[in-house]
Parts: sequence; C-alpha cells; structure tokens
Amino acid sequence: MTKSPTFAFIKARWHADIVDQAYAGFVARVEELAPGATVEAFDVPGAFEMPLLAQKLARTGRFDGIAAAALVVDGGIYRHDFVAQAVVSGLMDAQLATDTPMFSVSLTPHHFQPKSEHEQFYFDHFVHKGREAADAAMQIYALNQSLAANDNVRAA
Repeated sequence: MTKSPTFAFIKARWHADIVDQAYAGFVARVEELAPGATVEAFDVPGAFEMPLLAQKLARTGRFDGIAAAALVVDGGIYRHDFVAQAVVSGLMDAQLATDTPMFSVSLTPHHFQPKSEHEQFYFDHFVHKGREAADAAMQIYALNQSLAANDNVRAA
C-alpha cells in the first residue's frame, strides 16, 4: 500500500494576502486528488529566503515535494529581476542537491500596482497557480512512487 504524500508549502509574506491564495489553491487541489495527504505550511519574510528553507526541509526527508510561493513585484527598479532569478535558481539547486522535487509558484508581474483590480486579478490567479502546482506535485509524486516500485521489483 502506498503512503499518502506529504508536501511542504513555503509562503513569502510580502503581499501575503495574495500569496496565501496559492497555498489555498494547492491545499484544495491536493485534497481533491489525494484525500489524506498532508500539506505543512511555512512562512518566510520574502522570496529570497525560500530556497534555503526549502533545502533544509528537503534534508529532513519528511516531504515528497516542496512548493514555494511569492509575489516578486517590479517596483520600478531592476532588483526584482535579480530576486526572481535567484529564487528560481536556488530552488533548482536545492532540488538537485536533495532529490526532493520543488515547485515554484513565484510570479513576477511586470506592471503590478497595488490597486483593487490588480490585487483581485492576482488574488484569483494565485489560486489557479496553486492548483497547477498541486497537479504537478501529485504527478511527480506518482511518478516517483512508480519508479520506486519498479526498482523494488527488479531488486527482488
């Protein structure tokens, strides 16, 4: 019998009201696909802190995958591009170093303004992106379970 998956979900606190919607979408979709699965949430101050925590969580061996969500806003300076690239590269490096799948729900809109129409758009969009990340997490979980079962058959 296959165990229920356990995922970690890291949430950056900048624009927390929007970022939290990715977590809500992820949890809802995981529950639809795998009742009994566990999703543990972890908060960090901003996107830049996500890769290190993801790597630490992966090294515990408790998680079948780790999702990380942030809204990295272009505030009119170039720094947001560096942060976004560092986060994606950091998550990839952590994934490769630990063999734990990582899923990014970190978005960098080019023209975000803290106005109600932009906030509502991203509020809804993050729910959708969280659900997509859950679909990907469950697909990779199933693939990894299948690979492990095939390895066990060959070893017997």
